[in-house]
Amino acid sequence: MNPPAAHGLAEPDVRIPAEPLPRLFWRFLRFGLLAWGGPIAQIAMIRQELVEEEKWVSPAHFNRALALYQILPGPEAHELCVYFGMLARGRVGGLLAGLGFMLPGLLLMLLCSWLYVRMGLDSPWVRAAFTTVQAAVAALIVRAVHRIGSHAFTHPALLALALLAAVAQLLGVPFALTLVWGGLTAMLLHAGSRAAALGLTAACATAAGLLLALLPSESAPLAAAAPTGTPPSTLSLLGSGLRTGLLTFGGAYTAIPFLQHDAVARGGWMTDAQFLDGLALGGVLPSPLIIFGTFVGYLGGGLPGALVMTAGIFAPAFGMTLLAHHPLERLLHHPRARVFLEGLTAAVVGLIAGTALPLLRAAVDDVLTGLVFAAALAALYLSKARLAPMAVLALAALGGLGVHALGWV
Repeated sequence: MNPPAAHGLAEPDVRIPAEPLPRLFWRFLRFGLLAWGGPIAQIAMIRQELVEEEKWVSPAHFNRALALYQILPGPEAHELCVYFGMLARGRVGGLLAGLGFMLPGLLLMLLCSWLYVRMGLDSPWVRAAFTTVQAAVAALIVRAVHRIGSHAFTHPALLALALLAAVAQLLGVPFALTLVWGGLTAMLLHAGSRAAALGLTAACATAAGLLLALLPSESAPLAAAAPTGTPPSTLSLLGSGLRTGLLTFGGAYTAIPFLQHDAVARGGWMTDAQFLDGLALGGVLPSPLIIFGTFVGYLGGGLPGALVMTAGIFAPAFGMTLLAHHPLERLLHHPRARVFLEGLTAAVVGLIAGTALPLLRAAVDDVLTGLVFAAALAALYLSKARLAPMAVLALAALGGLGVHALGWV
C-alpha cells in the first residue's frame, strides 16, 4: 500500500494500492478512451471503478471531492482524475492522470479541426449535416441553461441576478464587471443589506453605461458568412484560454460566453456558425465538452493556437487540484465564500443565456432548422439517458443528410 501521508494527503478512508506511474497513466488514458456521454457518464465511470470496485476512497470522501469540483471552475471529471492520480502518486501522478484522461479527446479534436479547415463545408452533404447539427447544439445550450439554473437558483434573488446578467451580456457589458457584481450583490443580499445591493447595482449600471459609451462596439454581425477579424496572436490565445479556464463555473457550458466573446464578438476570427460546429464536435468526442476550446484555438492559430488554447483552459483545473485542493476545500466551507460563488454562478448562467440568443438566431433560420431545434429540445427534456446529447447530435446529422438525399432543401 502506498502510504497516503507520503503525499501530504493522509485521510483515514484513503486506501490506494501501489501503482507504477506507467500503469497509472494507462489507467486514466483508458478512462479517456471510454469517456463518451458527457460529465455524468464520465464521473459515474470513475466512481464505479475507483470507489465501488477497487475502494480507493470511501463514497463519502468521493462525494466531498466531487462537491468541491462542482463549485470550482473546470471540468469536474478531469479534476477528479487529477485528484485521484495525486492521491496515488503525488503531483507527478496527478499530472499524468490528468494528461491521460484528456489526451484521447485532444488528439481527436485536433484531427477533426484539421479536417474541418482542410475540407470546410464545400460538400453539400457536409453542409447539410452541420446545418441541422447546429440547430441541435442550440437546443443543447438552451437545455443546459435550464439545467444549470435549476441547481444554481436556490433563491429568487439569484434568478433576478441571472436575468440582469443576461441583459448585461446582450448589451455588451464587460463580463468581468458582471461577474464581480453578481458575487458581491449576493453577499449583500444574504447579509440583509438590500439598500447596499441596490446601490451597488446602480453604481455598476452607471459604470457599464460609461464603458459602453467610451469603448467601441464589439458586436459581430450575426449573418457573417466568413470571419471578419485578423488572426489572434499565440499569446492572446493563451490568455483567452486561461481566462476561460478560470471562469468555467458549473460545467463546460459556462465556457461558451467567454470563448464566444473572444473568438466571435471581439476577435472576429470565427463566425457563430463555426463556433456552433466546434461545440457539436466537442459534444460527440470522448472528452470533457470544454475540449471544443481546442477547435476555437485551431481556427484562430492553427496547431500552435490549438495547443496553447487547450493548455490555458486546462491549466487552472490542473493547478487548483495539484496545488490548492485542501486549502480550497477549507475556504469553501466559509459561508461568505460560498455565497459569493453562488452569486457568481447565477451571473454566469445569465451570461450563457445572453450568449445563447445570438447563437440561436444564427443556428435556427428556416423551417427545417426550427423543426430540428424543437425536436432536439423535446428529446433532451424527455430523455434521462446519459448518451442522450450524443444521440440527439447524431440523429440531427442523419436528419440533415436524409433531407438532402431526398432533395427537400
